[in-house]
Amino acid sequence: MTVDISFTAFLDATPSPHLVLDADLVIRYVNAAYLQVTGRAEADLIGSYLFDALPGNPGAPDGGAERDLKESLHRVLDTGQPDTLVLQRYDLPASDRPDGFEERWWSDVHTPISGPDGRTKWIVQRSEDVTAFVHSGPARRLTEELTEQGKGLAAELYVRARQLHRLNQELRNAHARERQIGVTLQEAMLQAPDLSRHSGAMAVRYLPATRSLHVCGDWYDIVDLPPDRYAVAVGDVVGHGLPAAAVMGMLRSALSAAIRAVPSPAQALEVLGLYARSVDGATAATAVKLLVDTRSRLIIYSSAGHPPPVLLHHDGTCELLDQATDPPLGARPHHVPRPQAGLSYTPGDTLVLYTDGLIERREEDIDVGLTRLTSVLSQHTTLAPERLADTLLTRLGVTGGAPDDIALVVIRL
Repeated sequence: MTVDISFTAFLDATPSPHLVLDADLVIRYVNAAYLQVTGRAEADLIGSYLFDALPGNPGAPDGGAERDLKESLHRVLDTGQPDTLVLQRYDLPASDRPDGFEERWWSDVHTPISGPDGRTKWIVQRSEDVTAFVHSGPARRLTEELTEQGKGLAAELYVRARQLHRLNQELRNAHARERQIGVTLQEAMLQAPDLSRHSGAMAVRYLPATRSLHVCGDWYDIVDLPPDRYAVAVGDVVGHGLPAAAVMGMLRSALSAAIRAVPSPAQALEVLGLYARSVDGATAATAVKLLVDTRSRLIIYSSAGHPPPVLLHHDGTCELLDQATDPPLGARPHHVPRPQAGLSYTPGDTLVLYTDGLIERREEDIDVGLTRLTSVLSQHTTLAPERLADTLLTRLGVTGGAPDDIALVVIRL
């Protein structure tokens, strides 16, 4: 059942202070509770950069409060995950003292809201003012005789909260190291020595899914077949993380070996399909294999359930290489010859291979994504491969990552 709720009305009514920031940390919404607890007017906040509207107190004992708040907000922007600051001193400018600040304590929760491209578009900040609690101690029934004890308990609570904050930071650092290990592993698995021989004529990109550890199942490969041919492949293993990367590594290596033994793309995919049926997690994998013959100016290709490559001509027209498409690698229980097709090209044409993360969007037909891709290509016929690769990622809204991983190869023929 769909509930018809105005979320602005909901936030206006909630007693907890909330504000909404855009990706530049500019305040776009504040509720009445936030205005009340900060003593600010809406006109002073809306449209202002958060740290201009509410600057940190440089004289506070914990001078890192503004830094910690910025780091928390940028973590949300970078990871797309919520972040919490358990107990934070962040003083506010005093309304009765133009150059002064009043001591304030907060517990903040930062929650991201994604845009259509999967990147964080908004951050909702819920701020609970716990100043009274910190000043009075954890129990209001403390008598005046126990004031010092109450202050001691509040101080201990603050110390424990800061320890928790440091522990969370250490965990985040460990997670960052783990992600870097994943990047190094993926780069090693995607190494294509023959790519260096095509400097300037080829560009490759790999973007992991935004919620992965930079280890996924998409891949590309370039193999030179002297004297005047080379093979290009792009593939996609279902799933993310190390299991998908392990399957990807096996399939990529097997196809790279197969194309050297049997240069026909269809036969190479037949060999790979037989192998995929013996590999757990590979039955739904897709791949497309192309052979480029520079002497005859011919492209021969075969696809195993993969989105079609695009041939971009000088005049901006695009051809989809979709005439030799078959089911994914391990889909058939018995061996069946795979189809193969060919088309000619003109020197200066551009060939684009990619995985579905580049064009697919949730609840959108794949043809819409293909049209979007060819439309962008048609507008940039003269860009060199490196610039065209970056332009595609930008114009298709995936520069910062997407829900699915992406492999992209751009070749100037």
